[in-house]
Amino acid sequence: MITTLNKITTPIFALIMATSPTVIRAQPAESWYQQVWCEGMDGKIEHRLPDGRRIDCLTDQYAIEIEFARKWQEAIGQSLNYSMLTGKKAGIVLVLKATEDQTHWQQLLTVIEHYTLPIKVWKLGP
Repeated sequence: MITTLNKITTPIFALIMATSPTVIRAQPAESWYQQVWCEGMDGKIEHRLPDGRRIDCLTDQYAIEIEFARKWQEAIGQSLNYSMLTGKKAGIVLVLKATEDQTHWQQLLTVIEHYTLPIKVWKLGP
């Protein structure tokens, strides 16, 4: 399952990205993406598991790992593990900070498709 941001969150996210002084001066931290994206999906940010680990975003349907593009391999394992522990579907939001990060996006899609992994993916960025 491959999805980009839904019609409601895309304009909101684009507006925030274009007008935020933080974005203009420096790249936001992963926690910023977690908050903006997860709140836009009506999810719970940093859901704590009994063992102390935290799921980046937990929605009614998905346990979602939000990760920068270069760490796409880690996102696969984390999302599948969180899915198993919560009984929810696995999800990954991959944050692309530059056009060059498209390579990581393609690698993620290739592995998911090759192994028919039950992971829904969303992409933020170029």
